[in-house]
Amino acid sequence: MEGYDYTFQENIAKDPGTHHFNGIITPEMMQEVQNFKPDAILIYGWAWNSHLKALRFFKDKFPIYFRGDSTLLDQQKSFKSVLRKYFLNWVYSHIDKAFYVGEANKNYFKKYGLNDLQLHFASHAVDNERFSQGRKVEADRLRQKFGVADQEILILFAGKFEVKKNPSLLLEAFNALNLPNVHLLFVGNGDLEGSLKRKVEGLGTKRSFDYAQDDKEGRMGFGVGSLEKKINEKSFDYAQDDNIKKRIHFMDFQNQTEMPVVYQACDLFCLPSKGPGETWGLAVNEAMAAGKAVLVSTKVGCAVDLVKPGINGEVFRSNDLDDLMRKLGELTSSKEKLTKMGIQSQQIIQNWSFEKQVEAIVDTIYNNDAK
Repeated sequence: MEGYDYTFQENIAKDPGTHHFNGIITPEMMQEVQNFKPDAILIYGWAWNSHLKALRFFKDKFPIYFRGDSTLLDQQKSFKSVLRKYFLNWVYSHIDKAFYVGEANKNYFKKYGLNDLQLHFASHAVDNERFSQGRKVEADRLRQKFGVADQEILILFAGKFEVKKNPSLLLEAFNALNLPNVHLLFVGNGDLEGSLKRKVEGLGTKRSFDYAQDDKEGRMGFGVGSLEKKINEKSFDYAQDDNIKKRIHFMDFQNQTEMPVVYQACDLFCLPSKGPGETWGLAVNEAMAAGKAVLVSTKVGCAVDLVKPGINGEVFRSNDLDDLMRKLGELTSSKEKLTKMGIQSQQIIQNWSFEKQVEAIVDTIYNNDAK
């Protein structure tokens, strides 16, 4: 926090936190901001009590800049969506300019009343340098720990084991393809952890599962119904391969200081999210900064901006097992191809940095103030 004046506001919420609207209530904020006499106000998000009050209170008092990363990817037509449109048009009528993080976010802002003159690009970013710094010795050691040979391919999923991120679909595709010399590593924890591990334990036997998707329990079918038909048509003898369990690995949640090693150990990063709520997917930035090819679903907000099909990875149709299997099979057909894609990823992500983000925000506010 060095280098500038700052103050923290007292939060009097009964249940403080960002998990609900009344989790941030700071009654002294309005007066303190006025005493500070700012040239501009930058607000991140409106979905908390104090943030929304600030938007309303400071309208026409100071220039208000806004930053958020919402998209239209999960929207469906309904009466509720009509009401939401009126509400969001009202919310965004209180701001002067917004910083959008990517094309999907820009489309969202435009739908809810902002025009091109009000919109300025400020990229979503991670610390690219930290993820790109060489950790090869540690990465090689991690691969050796899981028995992944140099010539073999390691696919990585890193994130919460939750329905939104859809790790079960990746496991399903990996199991169905049953590719030799390809490993799968799940890194993280979450509600689906037990379910995923049980499914892996069940591989290699003729166990029966209900193929009907159950989001709450994360169930999926390996032995019956339409999936069995799909696999049989592709001549995959998945149910008889006990060795596939030896190529599926788990690690608990890792501190950010260790994640560069995890990314650098893999050959392909996959984020198979089906939403709702995967507005961006910063893990993709991290993997690309580490120089890795990426495979993401169409529900991942950054897909249109960061993933160039055939160049640094692929995009598959959300929750489409066949499309995921097809893209996964293509990408893992050559380790050399993945290496070249990783180099492209690292070049692409250079323009999505903290430095570029700060420069965009400062220049926009400065230029507007100068007028």
